[in-house]
Amino acid sequence: MLKRKSLGLDFFIPAPIEGEAGIVYADTGISAGFPSPADDFKEQRISLDRTLIKNKEATFFAKVNGQSMIGAGLDDKDLLIIDRSLEPENGKIAVCFLDGEFTVKRLKVTQEGVWLQPENSNYTPIKIAEDNEFVIWGIVTHVIKKL
Repeated sequence: MLKRKSLGLDFFIPAPIEGEAGIVYADTGISAGFPSPADDFKEQRISLDRTLIKNKEATFFAKVNGQSMIGAGLDDKDLLIIDRSLEPENGKIAVCFLDGEFTVKRLKVTQEGVWLQPENSNYTPIKIAEDNEFVIWGIVTHVIKKL
């Protein structure tokens, strides 16, 4: 896996997977209430790549640095799955390149313009101006957390 460092996010370009077999998957679900009888357990294999990545050539990983998106469930050090082939839309969480730095924010598109909306009240929304160097780099599709 190739790693690229940016001020706001650490990017990881996935290496090709050779002969992926997947990981054991309990398709009956795991009870968060009363335990389920072990007899109901059926073993299957699941590939997280096949489950979480729809467009392999356009998908990248990045690690969150900071607290500006904690209200959206994106915490410091979480791993993001980003798809560059998806169209940006109002309300989507996007990885953006803004004035030489990468950032992850919720897109807010209004008649007045485009805003990058943090999900933490300690941070201020960013209004994109004509003189900003701005590119929507990709849309966040999943977050992987370490507990």
